[in-house]
Amino acid sequence: MNQEENTSSTDFVKNKIADEDTIYDLAELFKIFGDSTRTKILNCLEIQDLYVGEIAEILNMSVSAVSHQLRVLKTAKLVKGTKEGKEVKYSLDDNHVSIILECGLSHLRENHKNTNED
Repeated sequence: MNQEENTSSTDFVKNKIADEDTIYDLAELFKIFGDSTRTKILNCLEIQDLYVGEIAEILNMSVSAVSHQLRVLKTAKLVKGTKEGKEVKYSLDDNHVSIILECGLSHLRENHKNTNED
């Protein structure tokens, strides 16, 4: 590749990459997924909408610990709560959260498959 082709290629990429604020926000989003407890909660909610107590029972955690993690997930707009009487039922905020989880799991399965074949 000559210098002229390299310059046009790098200019092309420079014009396509996300801006700094977007990259920062994306990194922050991935940090949320970096906590295994939060990822377990998201995985539960991908299967079914649940109350805090149900999540706590499934994950063998205290209700206060689950509530804390749900606040973090809610602030990140990954989960939402719907008031039902005196309780709140939690669900994934939208389909994008499921897609992120499924892409991650698919990537892991592919890596495990390739590792086992080596």
